Amino acid sequence: MSGHSKWATTKHKKAVIDGRRAKLFAKLIKNIEVAARIGGPDIDGNPTLYDAVQKGRKSSLPNDNIERAIKRGSGIGDDAVEYQTILYEAYGPNGVALLIECLTDNKNRAAGEVRLALSRNGGTLADPGSVSYQFARKGVVVVEKAEGTNEDTILEAVLEYSVDNVDDRGEQFVITTDPSDMVSVRQALQNSSIDYESADVEFVASLEVPVDAETARRVIKLIDALEDSDEVQNVYSNVGMSAEVIAELDND
Repeated sequence: MSGHSKWATTKHKKAVIDGRRAKLFAKLIKNIEVAARIGGPDIDGNPTLYDAVQKGRKSSLPNDNIERAIKRGSGIGDDAVEYQTILYEAYGPNGVALLIECLTDNKNRAAGEVRLALSRNGGTLADPGSVSYQFARKGVVVVEKAEGTNEDTILEAVLEYSVDNVDDRGEQFVITTDPSDMVSVRQALQNSSIDYESADVEFVASLEVPVDAETARRVIKLIDALEDSDEVQNVYSNVGMSAEVIAELDND
């Protein structure tokens, strides 16, 4: 369960509606600032910034916020900001593996918030390397299902590029690719008039571990607590939820 299970999709949509919009916006703005700092403020010449901005726009982030974030990230103006990325490895309920990606300007604050969320929700920090080997860095492009868009049209559009998998997730197709090909795959989809929901480089579990509904609930509670922190950008896990478990959670 990296970023695109059915549960995560539903949760993301609810997050915009149920008062978590501000936290979502803060994370999107950080992504834009970092992308602008690394690759410069030219959206057309900086693919990482392009994708960060597109993700913000699809989540209704106002254009003024986007423009200010680009200026801050690229060092324009008096409120320029600089973040560092920190990756924490952890175990959740029943030994579930977690990778916690923080983007922060205060390493001590980030570490304290991660430890607190873990300790209150059945998780523990892991030694470096004890969890990360279970994940691989992958390009992940999400395409919403629409009329005329199916697995065949997607495969035809990206035929020239290295695509690991096109996974049908009900309301979406999730395309997994080598990180170096992610931008090319996204551009190929656009050239074929196939709209995409998001395009990111993420940590994807090499092997998902099936869990029952009770363990899934506990893991979700822990991930929610971690994501409530402004310091945490992404949480990845190796949880695998069957259709039956997802259905049970939907009935909660």
